[in-house]
Amino acid sequence: MASSERIFVQAIRSYGARHGIDVDVRSGGWLIAMRRGEMRRFAFGYDIGLNSAIAHRLANDKSATAEVLSLARVPCIPHHLFLNPNLGEKVAGPNWRDGMVELLRANPQGVVAKPNEGTSGRSVFKVTTEAELDHAIGEVFSMSTGLVISPYVVVENEVRVILLDDAPRVVYSKQRGTDWRHNLDAGAKPVLLKQGTVRTACVKLAIDAASAIGIRLASIDVVLVDGTWRVLEINSGVMMEALGKLHPELVQATYDAALDRVFDEAR
Repeated sequence: MASSERIFVQAIRSYGARHGIDVDVRSGGWLIAMRRGEMRRFAFGYDIGLNSAIAHRLANDKSATAEVLSLARVPCIPHHLFLNPNLGEKVAGPNWRDGMVELLRANPQGVVAKPNEGTSGRSVFKVTTEAELDHAIGEVFSMSTGLVISPYVVVENEVRVILLDDAPRVVYSKQRGTDWRHNLDAGAKPVLLKQGTVRTACVKLAIDAASAIGIRLASIDVVLVDGTWRVLEINSGVMMEALGKLHPELVQATYDAALDRVFDEAR
């Protein structure tokens, strides 16, 4: 096994070896074909195929997630969507920048601009001026068809809850480094949460969020803002690369439980 392989790929290889499943890794590890007898299943990216197509699409769309959570009265951070003007005026609208500026003026503490889809905190900008806004617009629209704007808030704590069929498999806080973001790729460290009021509150909120969009397997980020827990985003692809370096057995057990459902339910 190549040491450079993602922990996700290693976990699937390990599961396959223990359950008589042939694992064929393609496309540099981003496509994995799994076969047991006549049964064939696939993993793509960090998605093992447990979620429905609509739940997957909702989770991968930050604006849609926020809209659905709001409809279900689940506390969340709003994400206002703006479409790339290169798609044409009939799609993006003639006054898309005016709408962004209006949000910026309504939030004197600043806003956060980022791609509507994507993870790991890439191309995420804290914006306090129109010049910074224009820079963020250029960067995000150079690689994305959608940009979302959220009010900048002071995050007192951020917790990730990994759920499988409404059961918490992993719950950890993200201890921020020097960056203002809590992304693990930006230097934050995962710290497992012990049983207590914080863990209980975060798990309940995550379950409510998962139920709202009908997702079975997800990592759900919740943040504490002004003393209230809110959903930041939902990811249908469960990535545990950083956690796997610290708690490999826990990560393997989580992927094992998810893969058990993939193969047991297909019988």
